[in-house]
Amino acid sequence: MRFLFPLGSLLCTLASASAADGFDRPIPQAQSATAEFWFALASLALVAALVAVQRLVARS
Repeated sequence: MRFLFPLGSLLCTLASASAADGFDRPIPQAQSATAEFWFALASLALVAALVAVQRLVARS
């Protein structure tokens, strides 16, 4: 019974290593104009939120 666990873990290790595929590096895609617009809008919203928080904290 004490040999069952090491044997099982060895078999699982061998099976997973042989079934694994190699790592395929992802190819970056170009940004569309729509994505750039929404990123700019989100950036402006973040700056506006930071200014609002700074004003609230400065009042206290």
